[in-house]
Amino acid sequence: MKRATLPYATRSTTALGAPGRRSGSTVRSVKTHRHAPCEIEILDPTTDLTWDLTAASHRESTIFHSSAWARVLVSTYGHKPFYLRLLQDGKTAAVLPLMEVSSRLTGRRAVSLPFSDLAGALTFTEFNPQLLIKKLSDLARERGWKYFEIRGDRSFAPVAVKPAFVGHTLDLRIGLERLRGGVSSAVRRNLRKAKASGVEIAVGRNWEQLVEFYRLHLRTRRRHGLPPQSIRFFSNIYEHLLKRRLGFVVLAAIKSRPIAAAVFLHQGGRAVYKFGASDERFQQHRANNLVMWQGISSLVESGAEMLHFGRTSLENNGLRRFKLSWGSQEEPLTYSRFDPLRAEWRAPAATSKGFHHHVFGNLPLPVNRLIGTLCYPHLD
Repeated sequence: MKRATLPYATRSTTALGAPGRRSGSTVRSVKTHRHAPCEIEILDPTTDLTWDLTAASHRESTIFHSSAWARVLVSTYGHKPFYLRLLQDGKTAAVLPLMEVSSRLTGRRAVSLPFSDLAGALTFTEFNPQLLIKKLSDLARERGWKYFEIRGDRSFAPVAVKPAFVGHTLDLRIGLERLRGGVSSAVRRNLRKAKASGVEIAVGRNWEQLVEFYRLHLRTRRRHGLPPQSIRFFSNIYEHLLKRRLGFVVLAAIKSRPIAAAVFLHQGGRAVYKFGASDERFQQHRANNLVMWQGISSLVESGAEMLHFGRTSLENNGLRRFKLSWGSQEEPLTYSRFDPLRAEWRAPAATSKGFHHHVFGNLPLPVNRLIGTLCYPHLD
């Protein structure tokens, strides 16, 4: 099928539906400020075989840029992918993963990406960012988006948009010996205590280990006053990531009883600590520290170069201290929303604890689990 090519400034464009294979993607020709011919494609990474090759070739690509993660989101929530690729002189200048979240309760909007920490644009060559912003603004009007949100990328939004979160990265290239020497004295004490308590560690990718993690996840989310993600979400993580060796579970146990666990995801040289969970009744064993150290060790042994600890709210000082105690570097994470009606950028509203945290913190686990299954399709 021949791809449609239209002048970018033309107003009488064809309506955009859900993107399909590259042969059917929408392409619009534009010109940069340097007058180099440009095109913008809308792709579906779950069917377009070229997406992974392009995204993975960028040194800052993460698991969240992959088609495997896109399949997790689509299979779990039914979100529609609108992944953009900007071509300049026939070569890729930038790519941006985007998902349309459509809900009768929370409206329709686009996010890059839902439930993802680092999924901003990947830039290959110099280009005018306003080309993508113009394209996204047109899409927002055509699709009826309240806004589109770009996460972990400061190259599009103005400086006035303040960071809502921080991220922490750990350079794994320095090796285990220097990494061990870089942790805080409190971490070293906790590691010794966990080993002296008889905490046993297992690393794997099988479904049974992920189920054990999920049981701990239910307890942890209730302790934090939040509903848990559905088992279907983790089932798709197992199917599309763990089975493809794009992640693993670290499980800590006392006398064969799981008391702490974490899920690490990785692609190429970059990894992310995506989920952590524990049974608070066994907190004195400090198993979380041993889980983290085993995850770091396994990543180093596999050749990973960088570990990201995920996003952290600015006001969560305890979690920030924990992540910094591993020798990581803290950096701001900017989440920027563009309102197409007002044509302005703004920061997302900060989340804070309220009455609902108290409610979720006291509900029975099965009830919390049901609420999470019902509400997460409407969230991002």
